[in-house]
Amino acid sequence: MTRVAAVDIGTNSLRLLVTDLDVAAGTAVEVLRRTTIVRLGQDVDRTGVFAPAALARTFAGLDDYVSLIEESAATAVRVVATSAARNVANPDALVCGVERRLGARPDIVSGLEEARLSYHGATWALVGHAGFDQPFVVLDIGGGSTELVTCGGDPTRVWGESLDVGSVRLTERHLHTDPPTEQQVAAVVADVETALDGMSLPLDRIGDLIGVAGTVTTMAAMVLRLEAYDRDRLHLVRIPTEALLAAVDEMVQLSVADRRSRPFMHPGRADVIGAGALVLGTVVRRLGVASLVVSEHDILDGIAWSLV
Repeated sequence: MTRVAAVDIGTNSLRLLVTDLDVAAGTAVEVLRRTTIVRLGQDVDRTGVFAPAALARTFAGLDDYVSLIEESAATAVRVVATSAARNVANPDALVCGVERRLGARPDIVSGLEEARLSYHGATWALVGHAGFDQPFVVLDIGGGSTELVTCGGDPTRVWGESLDVGSVRLTERHLHTDPPTEQQVAAVVADVETALDGMSLPLDRIGDLIGVAGTVTTMAAMVLRLEAYDRDRLHLVRIPTEALLAAVDEMVQLSVADRRSRPFMHPGRADVIGAGALVLGTVVRRLGVASLVVSEHDILDGIAWSLV
């Protein structure tokens, strides 16, 4: 077994996974997983630069992760930064701060690499698993971007696209009242539809649509009416599209205070989950699938496996 640490610096959240990997057996034993809402992408869509307060929150979270990584005795660490870091004019402000703290230079990955990491993280344990149909399509909704990726029926190739529509970006761009107006909601949906129109993925064949990351898992928790966020209950649950779309409509109409009162809701996600839900609903409608499979394995797992 090889113990590795993966860090994902996203637009809304900072996340850490420490896991023991057995390459020969193709198995993983999770040691710890953490999520901290830091909102690194605050105002990036408008200003094109990292806000000092956003960097400070991110570095504070990283300081906590440094201690956890050292205590875990991980033998390898990889740090990946995604949408927000791709879109700014001052990426070195993040890169230098991360390198000082972790001793590892963060990889600012392309949208395609982000999509591939998410795909491998979500599907590594599902190939040949009874009850799941290939070709898989993986949907990863983040704060700054949304990735769609598939093998298109050819397991030796992975195609992915990254769309600049995410929960933080679209909230800041369009959702200015609480709750949002019908016109604001329509503007978000229009942006997502336009992004989907530009895709060239081979989506003529879809087995299971697999959704990962916080927007998807939170919406699944809403459908299931969970009394607390429960990864075990959410992992690999199948959510019918009709129930999912009803939950999307309900979430968008709630105020931020009402969202925060839901027992499964991370308080740092409540103000942007409406936009994330609209992305999810629009994609699901466009793909015409009957259900969505929820996975608690995601880009973090893909980053971890990339180390071995």
